[in-house]
Amino acid sequence: MSGLWSFDGVTVRQGGRLVLDEASLSVAAGEIVGVLGPNGAGKTTLMRAGLGLAESAGSISLGGKPLKTLTEVERASRAGYLPQERRVAWNLPAWRVAALGAPHQALKMARAKAFATLERLGLSHLAERGVLDMSGGERAKVLLARLLVTGAPLLVADEPAAGLDPDAQIMILERLAQAAGEGAGVVVTLHDLTLAARHCTRLIVLSAGKIVANAPPADALSPAILRDVFGLDGALISSPAGLVLAARRLTA
Repeated sequence: MSGLWSFDGVTVRQGGRLVLDEASLSVAAGEIVGVLGPNGAGKTTLMRAGLGLAESAGSISLGGKPLKTLTEVERASRAGYLPQERRVAWNLPAWRVAALGAPHQALKMARAKAFATLERLGLSHLAERGVLDMSGGERAKVLLARLLVTGAPLLVADEPAAGLDPDAQIMILERLAQAAGEGAGVVVTLHDLTLAARHCTRLIVLSAGKIVANAPPADALSPAILRDVFGLDGALISSPAGLVLAARRLTA
């Protein structure tokens, strides 16, 4: 298998139920891959299995080496992970939370990276504020900063734009796309199909645990996929700002 992150016939069962069915894919440096699908389609399971956080069958490689042969430290050096859950236990200053992305670096260097990344996310004025004293959107950006501070070759973000206002959603996708432009491989799960089509170079669509599309946005979100997977009658159309989904629910 090749690429920063590769899956070959990966299957996950939970409680006897098949939640990921023979998934095969590869992620390369310099691309931002969106993982889409209805609730329960297997998006988070795919992420967790690929990072060794969920038991699976099949073959997974991370950074060109079999995942099962890597230590936790080796896995962390190859991939940064932003989980869907945004809970923070302690009211640490934002810069300290962001600096946790570089736990093996000297504090001075980790601090400098944290401040620089918070500035890129428009949060330099909140660097000393406790994360529990922030809004949910501000906290989400701080956690994204922690992911970016890792500097890992592969960045994996599970629903980083969920619950945020439109400006914050776009900014987060722009920063992840910027990381891809700087050479990282980026994988992100999303529910907003327009955001995914506009910012991702490739989309993987899951339905009932199976990969049903793995292609550029215009192909992955074809009218047939929109109908069969998402229950929508629609299509992607071009606009001055990029691709936009024009759709309506299918009537029963």
